[in-house]
Amino acid sequence: MHEKRRLLGVLIPILILFLSSCGASSSKKKEKVRHETTSPNKVLDSVLAQKKIRAVTDYGSVSYLIYRGETIGYQYELLQQLSEFLDVELELILEKDLNKSIEMLKNEEVDIIAMALTITADRKSYLEFTLPIMTTQQMLVQRLPENFRKMGTRDEIESHLLRNQIDLADKTVYVQSGTIYASRLATLADEIGDTIHIIEEDKDIEELISAVANGEIDYTVADKYLALVNARYYDNIDINTPISFPQNIAWAVKKGQSALADTINSWLNAFNDDLLSRILYNKYFKNIRAKRIAKSQYSSFSGGSLSPFDNDIKEGSQILGWDWRLLAAMIYQESEFKPNVSSWVGAYGLMQMMPNTFKKYGIDTTASPRQQIIAGSKYLRYLDRQLPEEISDSIERIKFTLASYNSGLGHILDARRLAKKYNKNENIWSNNVDHFVLNLSDKSYYHDTVVYYGYLRGEETYNFVNEIFKRHEDYRNLINE
Repeated sequence: MHEKRRLLGVLIPILILFLSSCGASSSKKKEKVRHETTSPNKVLDSVLAQKKIRAVTDYGSVSYLIYRGETIGYQYELLQQLSEFLDVELELILEKDLNKSIEMLKNEEVDIIAMALTITADRKSYLEFTLPIMTTQQMLVQRLPENFRKMGTRDEIESHLLRNQIDLADKTVYVQSGTIYASRLATLADEIGDTIHIIEEDKDIEELISAVANGEIDYTVADKYLALVNARYYDNIDINTPISFPQNIAWAVKKGQSALADTINSWLNAFNDDLLSRILYNKYFKNIRAKRIAKSQYSSFSGGSLSPFDNDIKEGSQILGWDWRLLAAMIYQESEFKPNVSSWVGAYGLMQMMPNTFKKYGIDTTASPRQQIIAGSKYLRYLDRQLPEEISDSIERIKFTLASYNSGLGHILDARRLAKKYNKNENIWSNNVDHFVLNLSDKSYYHDTVVYYGYLRGEETYNFVNEIFKRHEDYRNLINE
């Protein structure tokens, strides 16, 4: 009996300790679950609070590109419309690897994947899709026979092409890794009861279409809308054999972020009923002008040049020590690369210099584009050297230089004095001096005793600097150094 009591005396405390530890463990698990649960409003709240939406998209002939200095693209323009609806700034990240884009979304490095994602049951398990932005179909991309132009009839050409999916048996098809094309081909192989050799490549769809056109591979797969666009680039490809039923494609946000998805859907519903949505669709998918863009040397997708003056701009940038694409962004802002354009105030040429400035550098309106760019670059260097040495950050210094070019150095020095007076940093443009440039159109500011040069329509200068830097970011994304 004493032995039993002694044993119970040992076991009961152990049992109590075990049960309490289980409770603590259970409590910790609950605590962990609560901690890991993400509010469905989290990303939307962050976007609205920071006044910025971060979107990842891919570089392509219709999604995001530069044409004659202008940033264009179907995904890009849709995102611009969305950011205006939300009243936030758009930050665009370029990534061709879909798997990396999904990881960025999961890790909250971006807020939205703005690509043509096919909606599938599997993807719904880890992505929150928006409403469809369009409907498409997966098409086989194959090369026309080499002498197709000399063939007498369409039937003769057709005899060299795959039109029945069964004919894909034992064929090798290259697809972009991370897309749904591989799984669709695997299903098709099962349906036809034969083997289709599927090779997933770390190349985007348009690179693979190019490889078909150039004879490097025989087959790839692309969504119909993208295949149609690429057929403008390559007249020797065929895109008329479907390998899937029609499918919806959409954007995606992080799983569980229903508030952001619902907000985007609210915008999409209104936008799809608007004339602008049809204009944009026709612009990229039906407009015959798109063929000219597709083949232009001034398209970042096909040619890689910004303007006919790239070499001159590179020479001018060396005078300044700037990235040439930044100087190009500034020139586009001034003249859209038009060397003979005049403004109502008398500014002329690529860099919209006034007659007195032209005279200072020994040229006039008969100057060549190169002479205009070199003179403008020297004038920018002059302005930079007039700025106080205390502006030591190189990027901020460029912003002050651009602002001075647009409005005159005196107004920018006025804004610096106002910044100092109101306890802002007079050596930082963004969120400091730019605020006072904006307010130099306000009587209470331009009548201040520290202001020597009076009224300025500061919104123009503020936008001038911001738009150049935004355009420069696009140029850096899409144009090689």
